[in-house]
Formats: sequence, C-alpha cells, structure tokens
Amino acid sequence: MNRLEELFQRKKERVLNVYCTAGYPQLDSTIKVMKALQDNGADLIELGMPYSDPLADGPVIQASGSKALENGMSIDVLFQQLKDFRKEIYVPVILMGYMNPVLQFGFEKFCQYCADAPIDGLILPDLPEHEFETEYGEIIQRYGLDFIFLVTPETSEERIKKLDSLSRGFLYAVSSSSITGSDKDFSPVETYLERLQKMNLKNPILVGFGIKDKHTFGMACSHANGAIIGTAYIKALENTTDIERTTKIFLDSILK
Repeated sequence: MNRLEELFQRKKERVLNVYCTAGYPQLDSTIKVMKALQDNGADLIELGMPYSDPLADGPVIQASGSKALENGMSIDVLFQQLKDFRKEIYVPVILMGYMNPVLQFGFEKFCQYCADAPIDGLILPDLPEHEFETEYGEIIQRYGLDFIFLVTPETSEERIKKLDSLSRGFLYAVSSSSITGSDKDFSPVETYLERLQKMNLKNPILVGFGIKDKHTFGMACSHANGAIIGTAYIKALENTTDIERTTKIFLDSILK
C-alpha cells in the first residue's frame, strides 16, 4: 500500500493538503517548508515545480514561482534537494507542475527520479487525458506513481467518471472562483460537490481553489474527504523570517 492509499484508509475526512512552491521563499527553503507543514498538521504536501507560464495558477502562486525561478530553482535542483528528504518527511508528497519543463527534463527520467526520491504522485494539469491514456500513463504507472486529474463544476458526468477511472490517489475537485468565505457564495460549490458525492467515485475527493481559512476548509470538508490550500499559505510565507513559526500559526488558524 502506498502512502496516499494508507492516508485515505486511515483518515477519511478533513484531510488537509497544503501547496508550497519549491525554492520559495528562498532556494533552500523547500525541505524546511515541507517539514514545518508536516510537523504542524498537514496530511499531504503538494510541492509545486515553478514554471514561467503556469496556466492554472493565480497571481500569488505565479509570483512565488517567478521568485523561485529567480532563486535558481529547476527540476534538476529540486531532485538534488529531494535526495534524502524521506529521512525527515514521511507524509505523502505529490509534485504539481506543467508538461513543458518535464518534457525538457525527459518524461521517463523524471518519473524515475520521482520514484527514486520517492515521490508519491503527480498533478500535471496540462497533460490531456488522451495523451495520458496513449503515451504517458503507462510510464507513470511503471514507476509506481499515482496520477491525479482535475475536474471542475463544468465537467460532464461522463467525463468525471472517466477521469476518476484514470486517476489514482485522489480526484482534485476544482471549486470555482466564487468561494470568498461566506455561506451564500459557497452554495453553487456545495451543489457541485454533492453531485460528485452521489456519483460513487472510486477515488477520495479533495477540493481546491479558494480554500483559504477555517471556514472554507470546514465547508469543503463537509462535502468531500478534505481540501487543498495554496494561495493563502504562500501569502503567509511572503515576508517571513521564521518558516516554522509562520507555518504553525497558519495551520493552527485552519485546524484549531
């Protein structure tokens, strides 16, 4: 049983996945940030590989990626940083990024390095379902990596079921831009999440985009197995001089 399977067997609700950008706020912050997240309550870490043209990222995460690239972060550097990371990090870790830099690095080589680290899974939002099925999925599976697809409120039921069948680990339910922290704004998202719940999907569901505080985390968790927080945490790290303390304060505000 891999780490993601073990996590979702052990914990079926209020699973907290936190996104951080590799090489941010400083180049050597990657492991420090991951350790702080793990030690203060994150169940799962989504580690972003910075890219110059990140289609699915908002301005805050884009800015953190630009800073990380300026700091000298690359896929090569990231794998150097991850060389012995399992001596300290035991929670599941998934890499999130885009196909262009992965293809430049070499797709199979990338998967092999992930397996060697070891990383548990991948989110590549711009890898189309057809290419996954015909070319890349087999390589990903050969190296024992889970692959997580994204679905949105606009995704048809047929396509949701297809992407769920191709995904392993969990299904990433993109909420919408309407979550601003009030019950009223959350109602269309609740309808969408209730629809997903009724579909008897094989994967656990984590909700992302717009989850930023205790209230939105709680709302998301009432209709899914857990939620993903990214932008709000990156904002918290922006000017910090103490990653551990900042992370503790931030996660306490969500979980306690």
